[in-house]
Amino acid sequence: MPNAHPVPAESAETLSERLMRGNVFAELCPSREVLQHVTSRWGVLVLVALLGGTHRFSDLRRKIGGVSEKMLAQTLQWLERDGFVLRVAYPVVPPHVEYSLTPLGQEVAQRVQALADWIEGNLATILRARGTQTEAKH
Repeated sequence: MPNAHPVPAESAETLSERLMRGNVFAELCPSREVLQHVTSRWGVLVLVALLGGTHRFSDLRRKIGGVSEKMLAQTLQWLERDGFVLRVAYPVVPPHVEYSLTPLGQEVAQRVQALADWIEGNLATILRARGTQTEAKH
């Protein structure tokens, strides 16, 4: 008996495509870890900073106020492993290492920049909401 409501060919997804897509709501899906790397405080700031072009480690640290050397190094390693950041080490003394975004990194950085821009643009409203909630509790 033919299917009364066939799925259009262009929207049909194979089982392997569905498995490779990821599901951030699934507890063990690796997409959750990637989401955490991208949306962490330092992940967002590193990605947005690198939208401005290639940076050395010390330049990034200066640009991103408040990040420790350890957290910046760890964040860069996560983003590099996830395929968002390209690390290029030059064989010179002292060591010279540069970080830039990969094409995939450019795409995700533009998305988190839009979120950061939205927060900055709506900060006054957000702060008023915080004040209203604080006053209501007292």
